Amino acid sequence: MTDPVDLARAEAALEKAWAGIEPSLPPGSGERERENLAYVVASLAHLALDEDDLARRALARYNEKT
Repeated sequence: MTDPVDLARAEAALEKAWAGIEPSLPPGSGERERENLAYVVASLAHLALDEDDLARRALARYNEKT
């Protein structure tokens, strides 16, 4: 992923998805789980229609894994 528009969309989606996950995480696991979520976002970026779609897909995939 090298297109600045795609990178910005992925970053925005990561922030949206992270806002939905972070409050429910146990103390001390935030950095590791944010990195895991970032990998999920990156793996789904090519499938998403927009940043909201990407955030929804990433949350769903992340929740499947946990």
